[in-house]
Amino acid sequence: MSQYTEKITLHISLTAYGDALIYGSTNTYSYVSGQYLKHRLFAWHEESFYGTELEIQTVQDIELVVLPSEQVIPFFAEHKLLKHIEWMWDEDTDQWIQLAPILAASIEEKKYIPSYAAFQSGKLQWSWDQETLNPQGQAILEQISSDTPVVDGLRVAFSSTVFQRYYGTEVTASDLRREYPLLFTSGGTTAPGLDEQTWLIAMGWKADTAPFRPLLQLLEPDDDEPSWRLQLVLQDKIDPAVLAHVRLADDGYVSGSWPEVWTAYVHERSASWLERLRASLPKERLLLSGEDILNQPLSDATAWEFLTSDSHRLLEAGWQVLLPAWWEAASRKKPKLRAKVRSSEGSSGSGGSLFGLDSIVNFDWRIAIGETQLTEHEFAELVARNERLVRFRGQWIPLDPALLAQIRQAMAGVDNMQGLTFQDILQLHLLGNGSESDSQTSEQPETSARVQLEVELNEHLMKIMGQLRQQTDWPTLAVPEGLKADLRSYQHDGYAWLAFLRRFGLGACLADDMGLGKTVQFIAYLLHLKESTVDTDARFPSLLICPTSVLGNWQKEIARFAPSLRVMLHYGTKRYSNEEFLAEAIQADVILTSYATATLDQDMLKESTWASICLDEAQNIKNAQTKQSSAVRSFPAKHRIALTGTPIENRLSELWSLYDFINPGYLGSSRAFNNRFINAIEKEHNEQKTMDLQKLVKPFMLRRKKKDPAIQLDLPDKNEMKTYIHLTTEQGALYDHTVTHLMERMQKLEGIERKGAILAALTHLKQLCDHPILLTKESIPEASNGQDGVLETETLISRSAKLERLLAMVKELREEGERCLIFTQYIGMGQILQQVLQQELQEPVLYLNGSSSKSARDRMIDQFQSHTLSPEEQPSVFILSIKAGGVGLNLTAANHVFHFDRWWNPAVENQATDRAYRMGQTKDVQVHKFISLGTLEERIDEMLENKQQLSDNVISSTEGWITELSTDELQDLFSLRRDWTG
Repeated sequence: MSQYTEKITLHISLTAYGDALIYGSTNTYSYVSGQYLKHRLFAWHEESFYGTELEIQTVQDIELVVLPSEQVIPFFAEHKLLKHIEWMWDEDTDQWIQLAPILAASIEEKKYIPSYAAFQSGKLQWSWDQETLNPQGQAILEQISSDTPVVDGLRVAFSSTVFQRYYGTEVTASDLRREYPLLFTSGGTTAPGLDEQTWLIAMGWKADTAPFRPLLQLLEPDDDEPSWRLQLVLQDKIDPAVLAHVRLADDGYVSGSWPEVWTAYVHERSASWLERLRASLPKERLLLSGEDILNQPLSDATAWEFLTSDSHRLLEAGWQVLLPAWWEAASRKKPKLRAKVRSSEGSSGSGGSLFGLDSIVNFDWRIAIGETQLTEHEFAELVARNERLVRFRGQWIPLDPALLAQIRQAMAGVDNMQGLTFQDILQLHLLGNGSESDSQTSEQPETSARVQLEVELNEHLMKIMGQLRQQTDWPTLAVPEGLKADLRSYQHDGYAWLAFLRRFGLGACLADDMGLGKTVQFIAYLLHLKESTVDTDARFPSLLICPTSVLGNWQKEIARFAPSLRVMLHYGTKRYSNEEFLAEAIQADVILTSYATATLDQDMLKESTWASICLDEAQNIKNAQTKQSSAVRSFPAKHRIALTGTPIENRLSELWSLYDFINPGYLGSSRAFNNRFINAIEKEHNEQKTMDLQKLVKPFMLRRKKKDPAIQLDLPDKNEMKTYIHLTTEQGALYDHTVTHLMERMQKLEGIERKGAILAALTHLKQLCDHPILLTKESIPEASNGQDGVLETETLISRSAKLERLLAMVKELREEGERCLIFTQYIGMGQILQQVLQQELQEPVLYLNGSSSKSARDRMIDQFQSHTLSPEEQPSVFILSIKAGGVGLNLTAANHVFHFDRWWNPAVENQATDRAYRMGQTKDVQVHKFISLGTLEERIDEMLENKQQLSDNVISSTEGWITELSTDELQDLFSLRRDWTG
């Protein structure tokens, strides 16, 4: 009996894409369905997931199974078929089916080659190497060679299999591009005149068995031959120093002197050399004259063309080229235009007088081309010779005409008779030639990317630049005699740094972390001005501008650390004006005022030139367009200082605003800064621009963090944790109602009305997460004793899951004798917290907000920080508005910080936390961030975790981005996740 249960004849054709189209017929000449065929023919074919992934096409009522090109040769080579079916091949298929295992073996043994024909048409395709196929394979190919579609289809299938097997990943494809770069030259046009074997050798795919390699050598003029020349030489592969000069005639005849063993190889290969040269070089470059097409004198212009363009064409065509030894270094090094500062410049600045960014620095031009240094006069003389290759001081200098034009244009853009400003010199040094690396280029707008404009500093300015860039080079400075404090080493450095920058009229941004003592460093600086016998410009008082909330703190700190300083407070309704102000101010060392007062009294304050202006919490001028920002910029001063723990909160524009105050004009105009840096860094994430900006700002910003090893604060740990809380049922219902109402309005509103509705709903939802009363506008029950008061408080607590959780945590930490700060954005919430906590803890609870007077603020701080009050008088809970109490306060008596509602700006929250986590803190600080589950609080917290930030702990502090969301995005942001409703 037959072992087969059925018989299927396979009919296969190969497409131009190498795919196999397969259909089957039975011995009754009926066609097998595609589904039936693929489940049986590919039952053992794992690559197609046993046929299930294969496509079926219908052509003239016949169902064809499509086998992808990369699977064709492996499938028919393996021949793993169901044994109970008798498989037959039609006559047209049988021959190449026999060839499949032979081709598969070639792929397995890596005996494949790139296709020369495909390369000439601009493609990379793989083919079998005819010479390595066994006799059976060669015979089959000879038999089917007339069937072009089959052979072409097999070639594509073969190539697809090679790609899939060896170059199917980005890494392996990159390896191929690196190892054989000439395979990827464009369009195949770089290899004219080559046969396939020569091309494979030129590509590096096959080894060249000749004992030499042909090269084209460019010879420079010398005493024996005054012209440039091009000659063909043969280089010994074993000893590259051995070169044989060859003369190549127009008719292909080759002559010369070489080792006898080379002769057969020379005659075999020389016929293609001429054809390849003609195909690779423009005809006018071949200089046909007599029999020898090479060894003819070349003009200066022709030699230049060979060096700059023809040599590259030859290399791409597979030739080796020998150029003069000096050319590689000369062409690799970018020409540089250098402003050499005259030796006397800067010496007066080092003597103590103010230098200033606008000071003029005189210089002379120097032009560096390769290793040659030219004066302006020498450069002009060489250019006048109108040659591209010039011998000067025994060295060859390439003079690119385009480059010469760029250099002349750059020189014309800077009038050396007028000099450069110290700001120009500084920026050129920081960006252009901070090191000798050839890769560093300046960013001067008047130069092209090929010309590097540099500055060559003299001894005086080199010392100043070193001090600006390296802390180890800062000059030492004695601690002022009047300072009543022991400065830590980093604080001493900071004070000396401020005084050092003052000597040169350079503004400073002291951006130490909160709690590192920026206040005492600036006070030491003020004392230095008062006690200095050199700085006569300091006789007029300094102006210190700060938030209203820290005016009292500055008064106390100055009185504590520098009682000899005369302080004048310019604040409130009883402050001096006009002539009275000037008469009083001249008697003081420092005028203390607030941002709001400085804005109101702008006209008066800008009439004086201050010894120095200092902005505390300088992020208050982060928006350069505000009236407040404009006011403080208008005040003249000998020196400008900014104190801030967050130099960038949200955007680089804030950094520009800060630097435009301390060093006006240093970073250019706002528009120029936006074009040069903001777009490139914030939108394109350009690393080079980021590095350039860092170089520019670093000399004027001193940024130290608590955890820096050099600080050695030995601060305790700060442990941050998120406390997730469910909404109550009432909160959940009100939340849903608010979101639904907003979504309904979104269908009708547009423009400013839409934005207003979103911001209003946003505020309502945030308040609702705190307590329903903030949304329903019910009156807050007044605190009362007795049973009724207890019941009212319990009801108030039960309506807010956050309040209930906070109360439990505060009671727990109070049992341990610890104190806490609680931050909230809403006055109503602060009132509720104060009332509930006083009722439950039976102790005084402090509450500081924007309406608190200065005297009340100072009293509360002293009371909370006190360690001498009786338990009945000593408050242990301090509730603060994050705006009024988030900066400038020292509240180290607390070691727990609660963020009852999120500010959504980590920098602002961290500043608030630093009221407790600062010098003087002896305990680990626990930071608790409350988040209502399922609400927008949780979603935005997730965004905070994932957002790419401009600097540490930065995200937008405004909510304007939410108003730009689509209705669907708003729905997703605001909607309550049902899993978390109470």
